[in-house]
Amino acid sequence: MRAARAVLEYLKGSGVRHIFGIPAGSVNAFFDELCELPELEPVVAKHEGAASYMAAAYAKYGGGLAVCIGCSGPGATNLVTGAANAMREHLPVLFLTGAVPVNTMGLNASQELEVSPIFQPVTKYSVIVKDAKHLLEELAKAHRIAVSGVPGPVHIAVPIDVQHADVGKPDIPAGASRKPMVPELAAVERAARTMLDNGRGCILVGQGVRGSVDLLVELAELLEWPIMTTPQAKGYIPDDHPLYAGIFGFAGHESASEVVSDGSYRTLLIVGSSLGETATNNYNPGLTRGRRTIQLDFDVTVFNRKYEIDIPVLGDIHLSLLMLLDELKTLASGAKHGESGSSRTRVAEKEFTEAGKEYNTRNALLSLQRCLPDDTRYTVDIGEFMSYVIHHMRVPAPDCYSINVHFGAMGSGIGSAIGAKLAEPDRPVVCITGDGCFFMHGMEILTARELGLPILFVVMNNARLGMVYHGHSLQFNRTHPSFGQEAVNITAMAEAMGIPSFRACGMDDISHDVISGLMQAKGPALLEVVLQDNNVPPMGDRVKFLSSFGK
Repeated sequence: MRAARAVLEYLKGSGVRHIFGIPAGSVNAFFDELCELPELEPVVAKHEGAASYMAAAYAKYGGGLAVCIGCSGPGATNLVTGAANAMREHLPVLFLTGAVPVNTMGLNASQELEVSPIFQPVTKYSVIVKDAKHLLEELAKAHRIAVSGVPGPVHIAVPIDVQHADVGKPDIPAGASRKPMVPELAAVERAARTMLDNGRGCILVGQGVRGSVDLLVELAELLEWPIMTTPQAKGYIPDDHPLYAGIFGFAGHESASEVVSDGSYRTLLIVGSSLGETATNNYNPGLTRGRRTIQLDFDVTVFNRKYEIDIPVLGDIHLSLLMLLDELKTLASGAKHGESGSSRTRVAEKEFTEAGKEYNTRNALLSLQRCLPDDTRYTVDIGEFMSYVIHHMRVPAPDCYSINVHFGAMGSGIGSAIGAKLAEPDRPVVCITGDGCFFMHGMEILTARELGLPILFVVMNNARLGMVYHGHSLQFNRTHPSFGQEAVNITAMAEAMGIPSFRACGMDDISHDVISGLMQAKGPALLEVVLQDNNVPPMGDRVKFLSSFGK
């Protein structure tokens, strides 16, 4: 058996079903072996960067290890941004790259580059394996590292000659699985006692609560504490819940800011948020001022970064919430604490209104959502439209948004749509992207076509880098002509690729008939929304933060 086959057998046994990437000479041994392994489907992207976003979304929604492959040299470096994205999002992705034969290293071989040091800052583990007898051992080690503790990406470079080496009939080790990180009972007990003794409080929820929303809501209802979410966590808490106070942070809601400004909330429970810039309204000191702070997370490094945390609870968030809820019920003996959250509904509802008649970004997106199934998952790219999605669009179903505010890689939403659809094929997927992002990774719509994936790609075409334009205008009171461009007919591009498409130029064009027709396509479809909106996007204090420099 070739070493490349042994690697693939391990991945197959670990539950991997798709391998994202691009074939090339330095990884052809892997692709040759895939001919004999129909259980592993290669997803050949148009760019390695896009493949890495597909893999990240597949890991997120598939719940296991994802694999992304690229050649030595340029293929590997094209994967680095995706690795950084997966690292930021705590997603277990194995980046598998080729390398020149061991005996040609240092001789200026074709596409030679030692990439393992390049991957080290953006992965949990990066190694080059120069002896085939160590390959399975290193693979199992990397898998174990990827899913343990704080999940994240790993990287293995395999030279061409190592891939082809005969390893006989090796014992294929079992795949790794995540072991629960159990929080200390004393920390949970202290947190529960503080929450009850300190009176009224509020909750800030980050994306780490994914998979534990029911427990979080039950806890909030027990205490009658209002819930705020970070932008990244949009979609986890139903916006019609009586205790939902809206989004705090980038593109957030005034209703959430009112909760933060209300000094009568004397305790802040932070669940699954690293309290970064976009989650805290640019590190707003008022978030924790005058409050006892309790933070639940599985990453010890998030405690006491920018904000002093009185009671850190380290452990899997699901277990932490389960134990905290049990302790609160025991201490409270069924009694209610805090005030009714009914007023929070009236406040939060101010932020969500129906689409108006003016043809602008807000109304176009709300009209679009009205025409789509409630369980649609939206993969949202980077651009001015993102702030409108965060601020205005509704949450009609659980876990319905994939928003990458943290790393913010333009074009990532396009690959994410493909990975999400492969992970959950029965759920409708709509990618909301912009012309700037589309020109970076839009050719992946061909990948979706080749796979027969019914994904609707909505391209907000304003013929400029909209987020840059508005941010620069607000910060410097002028913009550079290079931020804009001559408008391109993206619908015509899609038609040339044989992809069903429609060009919307007004509110009447975004109709049930149009959207339904596109959603019923047997493969991908494209809706181009031609719109240059000069209204200031609801970016919150992002511009104020940038403007604070250079003064």
